[in-house]
Amino acid sequence: MGIVSEAHNVKVLGSGQQTIVLGHGFGTDQSVWKHLIPHLVDDNRVILYDNMGAGTTNPDYFDFERYSSLEGYAYDLLSILEELQVQSCIFVGHSVSGMVGVIASITRPDLFSKIVLIAASPRYLIDVDYYGGFEQEDLDQLFDAMRENYKAWCSGFAPLAVGGDMDSVAVQEFSRTLFNMRPDIALSVAQTIFQCDLRQILGLVTVPCHIIQSVKDLAVPVVVSEYMHQHLGSESIVEVMSTDGHLPQLSSPDVVIPVLLRHIRYNIAV
Repeated sequence: MGIVSEAHNVKVLGSGQQTIVLGHGFGTDQSVWKHLIPHLVDDNRVILYDNMGAGTTNPDYFDFERYSSLEGYAYDLLSILEELQVQSCIFVGHSVSGMVGVIASITRPDLFSKIVLIAASPRYLIDVDYYGGFEQEDLDQLFDAMRENYKAWCSGFAPLAVGGDMDSVAVQEFSRTLFNMRPDIALSVAQTIFQCDLRQILGLVTVPCHIIQSVKDLAVPVVVSEYMHQHLGSESIVEVMSTDGHLPQLSSPDVVIPVLLRHIRYNIAV
């Protein structure tokens, strides 16, 4: 295992001609894919990794300047693909990793045959003619709460983000991975994600994009998926699931896994 792979806790599972790379969102790690992996490993080579800053990575490797924009994460993804000599993959990106995959694909479209985005957003702030879901005041309050008492913030944020039952296994799981992050790193990552605006790069994308989203998601209103569909430079398709929450692959696997498998296996009909 190379230096980059080791730092990102890369795991390569299964075997097959098709390589599938799974990228997780904020506050989680590769364990968020536990319900999906068994359905992929028999026929595919599956690559899992942790984003730098996740609780499972070495906090000493977190470079605050490098990760002050999502490009830092995109370069990491490209470095992992290079180190593992991946020539083409299907990239499945949850939340921020969906946009990280989009950025990486603009730099190296040859490495991606398609991108499957789950609960991804190019901008979280409301703007003129754009409903991102948050006002700046909402985000400032969120950041203040993280600064004041990170553990208390985790306990309150996890059930809101996951949706559904407050005592569910999914809420407990997200609380655990969220709390595993070092508080100052978590705050920095949250600020980078929630303050980003990637709308201007959507038109540069050439790789087909499959956009999947919950009908109810605290972080990403359904209109955001439609916005991406309209503005992506590549072919795209949107599927809105009947699920609740920002981590549906963890909280509603019975609904989400069949949808994900369909989008991984089948291309957009032209």
